[in-house]
This record gives sequence, C-alpha cells and structure tokens, in this order.
Amino acid sequence: MRECSRLSRRAALGLTAAALPLSVAAPASAATVIGGERLARGGVQVRGAGGLPKKLTARSWLVADAETGEVLASFDAHRRLAPASTLKMLFADTVLKKFERTERYKVTDADLADIPAGSSLVGVKPGITYTVEQLWQGVFLRSGNDAVHVLAHMNGGVAKTVAEMQALAEDLQALDTHVVSPDGFDHKGQLSSAYDLTLFARHGLKDADFRGYCGTRTADFPAGGKKTFQIQNTDRLLTGAWGLHTYDGLIGVKNGYTSHAGNTFTGAATRGGRTLLVTVMHPAEGSNAVYEQAAALLDWGFGAGRSAQAVGTLVEPVSEGGASASPAPQGKPARAAAGAPGSASSGHPSSWRLLEGAAGTAALLGAGAWALRRRVVRAKAARAEAARARTARAEEARAEEAGAEETLADVEPDPGSGPRHRR
Repeated sequence: MRECSRLSRRAALGLTAAALPLSVAAPASAATVIGGERLARGGVQVRGAGGLPKKLTARSWLVADAETGEVLASFDAHRRLAPASTLKMLFADTVLKKFERTERYKVTDADLADIPAGSSLVGVKPGITYTVEQLWQGVFLRSGNDAVHVLAHMNGGVAKTVAEMQALAEDLQALDTHVVSPDGFDHKGQLSSAYDLTLFARHGLKDADFRGYCGTRTADFPAGGKKTFQIQNTDRLLTGAWGLHTYDGLIGVKNGYTSHAGNTFTGAATRGGRTLLVTVMHPAEGSNAVYEQAAALLDWGFGAGRSAQAVGTLVEPVSEGGASASPAPQGKPARAAAGAPGSASSGHPSSWRLLEGAAGTAALLGAGAWALRRRVVRAKAARAEAARARTARAEEARAEEAGAEETLADVEPDPGSGPRHRR
C-alpha cells in the first residue's frame, strides 16, 4: 500500500509538471492581430496628428476614444508587463454585479489568510460586518487587497475568481493578460498590457456602479462598533494629492504600484462631450510621473489628437458580438518589434500553440486522473477486503474463546488444584 501511495504521488507530480507551462506562460497573441496590425508593431504609432508629449518615458502607453474605440496613438500597446493594482479593474468587471451593494457580510480569519505579505490594505478586520458597497470602496479607493480577498471568498474562493477573471479576459479579447491573483500583486507570470488594461476600463465604465466607485474621492469605512475612519482615493489626478492638480473632467479609473511593476495607471476623462481613455505603464521615473504622463497624453488627445486618424481599435467582447481577432498576415509576425513579447522572436507560443498545449495537457491530466482514480479504487477495495478478513478472524477468535469459557464453567473444580482461573 505504501508503494502504491508513492507511485500515486509520483504520478501526480508528473502530471503537475506537465501542466506547469500553461500556468507559468501567459497567453500570447502572436498568431493574431488584436485591435489592428499597427498595434502589433513596436514603437510610437500615430497618424494624421503631431504634437505628442516629448517626455514620455513609459515602457508602454495608449490613448483611445472611449465611445468609438478608436486608438488615437500608442507605444508598444501589446507589450506584456506586470499590471499591479490596475488588474483590479478586471476583478471588478468579473465580480461587481454578483452581489447587491446593500448585502452584508461578516469577515472571518479565513477570508484574510491568503493575502500576500506587503499588500496594500484598507483595514478590513475579522469579526466586523461590512456592506458590499463598503468592500468595493476599499477596493477602488484604497486598492485594498484585504477587501479584494474578502470579495473573492464571497465569490467562491480565490482560485475560482482567478479562473473567472481569465475567462472574462479571453472574452474581452485581452489576450496579453494572464491572471495569477485577483489583486494584481506581484506574482510570477502575472501580466497584462496597456491595450488590455484599456479594454478592462472601457468595459467597466459601462456599468454605473463601477463608474461611481472609481470616481469616489473619499468615503467613511467601518472601524468596528459605530466607529468609522475616512479613506481617500489613491488616484492623485482625482484628488490632487502629492502636489498634483486634479485633472479637469477626470472620471477615474485605477492606479497601481508594486516594487516590481513600478507605477501603472489607467484613466478616463470627459471634455466637450468626448471621453478619452489613457493607460501608462512603468515610466522610468517614480512618484508622480505616471500621472503627469497620463495627463499630458489626455491633453494631447483633447487637443492635437482631435485630428488623429485611428491606428487601431479597442475590440468588442466576443460575447457581445465582437469579431474574433483576425489572423496575422501570412509570413509576418503579429508583433513587428524584434523580441517584443508575443512576437515570433520572443519565444512565446502563439494562442493556438497554447490551446494545443492546453488540449494536450488536459488529455494527459484526464488520463492520469483516470489512472489515479483506478488505483485509488483498487487500493480502497484491497483495504476493505483486508479489514473484512481481520474482522472475520477476530469474530472467530472471540467465538472460540467464548466456547472454551463455557466448557470450563461446566467442569467441576479439582479439589486439589486450587482456584480455577479463566483465560
């Protein structure tokens, strides 16, 4: 039985190892052109307009019209980078409509047990009852990973939520995104792109609750009993914190920072009846640079960018009738920049390759699981048979012992033998 157990563990480890490439490598879109061929190229993409801000140090950025979906300008739009808390937009897209704002939930220790060390927190405490609205305020205003994990547990757990986020990303055709955790914290393989983050923001802003939360500047948060404390939105263009001016017409949406990702920001603003989206990822400078560069790009979009001709488009979700990404031109990689993530020279597999690998791995896992189940069933049957045999032998022994005792009781004692002792 121990040998069978060892073999089962080895088989399980082998199957897990076979599945690892799928969990470590994020989906790439090298075999398809998402949003247009020009967005697959490296470098600045703009047409029909000049005057782009000169001091743009971000590793990736994008400006788009929120209503039409036209991409007005971009730089390495599909470059895959760590998203930090901007990934919480996808979390909200996935979970927000599942619970009523007024629903109440009492937090447990288990809800907070799997928060990564070093996370940003809003101050959720076990034993306190929160409304769903308060938890979402914690997510949007303070980027609280504790609030994210409570909502994820309400949704059936972190693993289930991550799977649902990944499925939604694929429906939105955000194929640069690979979700590892719902909070956007630094994890190996957790990636997105300026293009994908802009898709998440555009999708979310169609919902009134999403729009309301991301535009909220301050809120009162429960501290236990009847006590509360005020929380402020960490979006500096919304609040004017840290020496920045508020951006006229800003709607939201979400900022993020980790030591690995640096600063990321996706914002939306409305002026003159026009709403623009901007995403800036990983500027060379820290602190306010991500906001300053986002504001400069928005200024350009509302100004010189009005004459820009689209260099691409934000695609619609497949479930809402959006056309699936078109095949890349034959003989040409979807990403023109040498070594760009998802390009032929980057070494990342295409979406079809990943699907083929997924299918093969799924088949392997299915076959291995079937074999493991057979072994488990056989082992259980053997253990049951052995138990039945032991029980039968014990019953026989007890019967023999009872018979012997009855025989002794019927024998008259030998007067010279002293006291009689039963076995």
